Amino acid sequence: MTAVTPIPADTYKLGFIGAGKLAESIARGVVDSGVLPPSRISTAHSREGRRKEFGAFGVSVFEHNYQVVEVSEVVIFSVKPQIIKDVILELKPRLQNKLLVSVAAGIKLKDLQEWAGHSRFIRVMPNTPAAVGNAASVISLGGGATEEDGKLIVKLFRAVGEVWEADEKLFDAITGLSGSGPAYIYLAIEALADGGVAAGLPRALALGLASQTVLGAASMVINTGKHPAQLKDEVASPGGTTIAGIHELEKGGFRANLMNAVVAATERCKKLSGS
Repeated sequence: MTAVTPIPADTYKLGFIGAGKLAESIARGVVDSGVLPPSRISTAHSREGRRKEFGAFGVSVFEHNYQVVEVSEVVIFSVKPQIIKDVILELKPRLQNKLLVSVAAGIKLKDLQEWAGHSRFIRVMPNTPAAVGNAASVISLGGGATEEDGKLIVKLFRAVGEVWEADEKLFDAITGLSGSGPAYIYLAIEALADGGVAAGLPRALALGLASQTVLGAASMVINTGKHPAQLKDEVASPGGTTIAGIHELEKGGFRANLMNAVVAATERCKKLSGS
């Protein structure tokens, strides 16, 4: 077995293949958190607008993807799933001895490794709140990725939120929950705000209260370590307003609908990814 060259944690350079909003969010988070200085990060794009966005916080922007690979020890592929195969194959001769990362939804490690010609690959499933530093990301290591490689990538993605490690076979369900989950919560916030308006609140006040209530409730679950059911019981006093509202939610199948949404999204992901 070929020895794996360790990534020099204090000096390595990070390259992004794909200069979209997700790549920008990760790069900004990495810089803002002090994980890496912008001088050690690069990407490539031909459009002036995207070049300016990255250049504004010090990231080097090249004309071509191969230039990014040449100067980087760690390469993150942040391109659309439909084109990632062609992008990797084009760069394949330059990818040896690099630690490779993909954030492309639905693309399996076995395919990524085959296209790259080696298995030092890590798959990451972040979600859209990475844009505000509150992503829920999950990583899975390819066969050639070391434990130290995993730690390095966890550190990078913790710059934009929380990170878990899981077996890749769980990624379809992860997509159904945390990948699609923000949209479910946006619907819930919108519905809570509409309820507030129906009850007589001004729209801006209703939306602000609904958003902050969801944020606060999530923080309670995370920070107290209590089960959501226990926290719910602490709010719902006998014969009170909260239990009356919960009763209406239960009549509408609120919990079952959320569970069904996660399962439906998971099944759709399986079909799209050929699982």
